[in-house]
Amino acid sequence: MFFEQIEDEPESRREWMLPMLHNFCEHLKREQEYKHWQSGNHAKVIYTTEFFYEKLNYIHQNPVQDMIVEKPEGYLFSSARNDAELSFVLDVILETHELKTYV
Repeated sequence: MFFEQIEDEPESRREWMLPMLHNFCEHLKREQEYKHWQSGNHAKVIYTTEFFYEKLNYIHQNPVQDMIVEKPEGYLFSSARNDAELSFVLDVILETHELKTYV
């Protein structure tokens, strides 16, 4: 597991990282030593094509915003690679080529 590796391996950030991740568990009902991911999700129903592409663009821009890559298609696990006709790891399967708009 991720946290066991931090505890066992020489990790320069261990001294401040583990107490911080441990503090994130204080409010949890279940017993847990460390917490890495944020709680909950904020699911949204996609009603329009525009809203779909707004969210897809947001997902594609995440590695760019985090300065992991310069362009969305530079991220190996991004579906932007499929759109750019580059080699890709993940297959994108479209149900239809057009999204339906529900009003």
